[in-house]
Amino acid sequence: MDLRHLRYFACVAEELHFGRAAQRLGMSQPPLSQQIRALEEELGVQLLERTSRRVRLTEAGRQFLPEARATLAQADLAARTARSAHRGDVGRLRLGFSTSVPFIPRVVDALSRFRQAYPQVSLELDELTRDEQLSRLEQGLLDVAILRTFSKPDLPANMQSLRIQRDGVILAMRQDHALAQRTDALTLDDLRGEPLILFGAVNGAGFNERLIEQCRALGFAPNVAIETASFATLLGLTAAGLGITILSRSFMRLNVETLAFKPLDVPFTSELLMLHMDLPSAATSNFRRMIAEPQ
Repeated sequence: MDLRHLRYFACVAEELHFGRAAQRLGMSQPPLSQQIRALEEELGVQLLERTSRRVRLTEAGRQFLPEARATLAQADLAARTARSAHRGDVGRLRLGFSTSVPFIPRVVDALSRFRQAYPQVSLELDELTRDEQLSRLEQGLLDVAILRTFSKPDLPANMQSLRIQRDGVILAMRQDHALAQRTDALTLDDLRGEPLILFGAVNGAGFNERLIEQCRALGFAPNVAIETASFATLLGLTAAGLGITILSRSFMRLNVETLAFKPLDVPFTSELLMLHMDLPSAATSNFRRMIAEPQ
């Protein structure tokens, strides 16, 4: 059944006059009459009684009119829903992120602006390791991955990346630690013998391997006293004086009363990347546009 026929019928039923209905529809009267007859022939019933003096609905026409209007309204809703999905106004955005992401103003600001601009998009957030993010992205279980890496990951050809920012590292320790009192630049050589509290290798985005490699090049092995998977545990144990830790420079914004943060001069940096597969959804494209906007 042609939706145009339903629209023509509804208009004639409202006007009860072919001339006025044709004018309202922006067409001439003969084609309108032909379309109504075609609809009646398709249905096998008469919808309108026509005389030289008036037009009125038959009983079949009166029963058919609300159903025709409901069908037109549903078709209009379906069209608007499709257009909204095409623009990314509805749908969902499944986003995985690494531990430091909630401390990155550029990412947090983009998430806030995205939520305000697209309130009907379901935003699903999940803190995951780098390998978990890459795996879920390839499986289609994530739309976006935001991860930190100290060595460029080997990405599939159909995965796109956007560098959000590049970061150095800082040393975090209790404020009464000897290194916190230093006024000169700290280097990896200052870590000799210091008990280190680090993320476990699975959460470290390649940092632990890079640190060990650089320290060995200086002639010593770092003293990794504790490895943890929890950022809260990492900070808590450092604040308790059980060791010192190395963090991305982004964490310099943390306000932990008992901790001191000092830049650490190292021959490498980390990158914060946004990853998504080729042919991204409209919601993914909208989020990428927001996070790529200059601050």
